[in-house]
Amino acid sequence: MTRTTEAPDSRAPFTTDTVQIEAAIRAARGARDRWAATPAAERGAMLGEAADAVRAGADDLAATLEHETGRPLASGRAAVLAGAATLDQYAELGPLHRGRSLQGSPAATDFMIAQPRGVVVALTPWNDPVAIACGLLGAALATGNTVLHKPSERCPRTGIMLGALMAGHFPDAVLQTVSGSGDVGALLASSAQVDVLAHVGSSETGQRIAATAARTGAKVLLENGGNDPLLIDADVDPGWAAEQAALGAFANAGQICTSVERVYVHRAIAADFIDALSARAAEWNTHPQPLVDSRHRAHVHDHVVDAVDHGAQVLVGGAIPDGEGAGYPATVLIDCLPRMRVMREETFGPIAPVRIVPDFDEGLLEAAAGDYGLAATVLTGSMAHAQQAWRTLPVATVKINAVFGGAPGGAAQPRGRSGTGFGYGPELLDEMTTVKVVHLSSAPGRPEEGTERARGQ
Repeated sequence: MTRTTEAPDSRAPFTTDTVQIEAAIRAARGARDRWAATPAAERGAMLGEAADAVRAGADDLAATLEHETGRPLASGRAAVLAGAATLDQYAELGPLHRGRSLQGSPAATDFMIAQPRGVVVALTPWNDPVAIACGLLGAALATGNTVLHKPSERCPRTGIMLGALMAGHFPDAVLQTVSGSGDVGALLASSAQVDVLAHVGSSETGQRIAATAARTGAKVLLENGGNDPLLIDADVDPGWAAEQAALGAFANAGQICTSVERVYVHRAIAADFIDALSARAAEWNTHPQPLVDSRHRAHVHDHVVDAVDHGAQVLVGGAIPDGEGAGYPATVLIDCLPRMRVMREETFGPIAPVRIVPDFDEGLLEAAAGDYGLAATVLTGSMAHAQQAWRTLPVATVKINAVFGGAPGGAAQPRGRSGTGFGYGPELLDEMTTVKVVHLSSAPGRPEEGTERARGQ
């Protein structure tokens, strides 16, 4: 892990060692009750100020993100602004978060109230570090939790800058940024003084966090890997379907949590679709987007090599380019089989592996197979097939006729190896709180008091 010689300041980001991690956790616990007692409207106002600060720093954040991960400046800036909008959303939703009352005895009141869980550790990824962090931080802070944010070691400066923009708008130790390697995240997760572990990243890391939380008792929120399918019906325009497939597989070099990872196309339109997809991939390769680093590029290329070794054909791309950097071309594979790694694991790169299926039912059956349950897309003109698909696919989000998109405030609940708990939306406020049930009944008056009053009359 990296370290600095500067004394840690609980309101400023810092890289850390074990002693500093323990001090940060103590500071968060020390600030917990005071922050929880702050009126929700005041918390919301502070969060709104933090959103304004992130918006004002969008250019610098986007430049740092581009330097650390290779994400193009315009795309990175749009992601930063999306993060600021999410903070605004939770600034408004937080004060409106409420429980329920229950009908009981006329002499009593029963109600349920949401209370903050305490100290939240947010472990965030490198592929969309600002927007994802803003969701977790916004929901946690709005509901009265103190937060320790550990950004990915692949983009530490982006996380540190985000923390610096936000932390000064909150009381001391309410929001702290802790940077370092994966060992730092493991130390944070293992603390019995942490109440919530929120992790967005790989399934392997998520499984370790869940195992750790089983020992500490922390609440776990996980959004982990995916192997999202795209199913294309016989009645759609193959050119439009190719545009959707290219966008889903190649945007941000395939480094989006809900990127298209495998494609199932009806044989009736397969030939035209594959021709159009190959043309779209060639167009994407005129403006290539790099992967985050050479280590990840090696992982992506290993999946392509495995597919070729098992009989797949490369129509476009599929080779590591010459020169420096971590570029990898948009790649189209055909003749793909279920046993190939690109069809059963998360590649997280600009790869479109295509499998031709004889009919919609077979495609749906194969699309529903696997250990992950993050998202899926279906392109169809049939309402019956759309209904069949969303009822059948065992995933958190089913998108019909659009690979990306969704209403503001939408939430999802991953399944299988893709995680657990709601992410984003009003539902995330529920995850960051715990419910207390209160039965409030009137105490009967003392009999002697009634007797004295009667005598006085």
